[in-house]
Amino acid sequence: MTTRNLVIKVTSGADAPERCAQAFTVAAVAAASGARVSLWLTGESSWFALPGRAEEFELPHSAPLPDLIEAITATGTITLCTQCAARREITEEMLRPGVRIAGAQAFVAEVLEDGTQALVY
Repeated sequence: MTTRNLVIKVTSGADAPERCAQAFTVAAVAAASGARVSLWLTGESSWFALPGRAEEFELPHSAPLPDLIEAITATGTITLCTQCAARREITEEMLRPGVRIAGAQAFVAEVLEDGTQALVY
């Protein structure tokens, strides 16, 4: 059986909590289902790359964001957009464990891999 790849770009954070939570939930469920997941944090979701920020996020009837992040990083990757990090003055040293910073070239390379599906939230 071929492993499926799923790349998810989440652009919203606390400004659009339902859309944000949906992206993290889909990523965690896909990871638990055996897909190779790559979650990209852009725009307002960039803040969740920092320790403690996901713990502040609450949405009724949604799984806690830290639990979803743990499920995603158990088998997949979480990447913070280079430009989004720079605009927010976020550096590698500031990131929560399991998060990396990379740019558009890495995103495009992941999306163009055979067997990859991409979603944007």
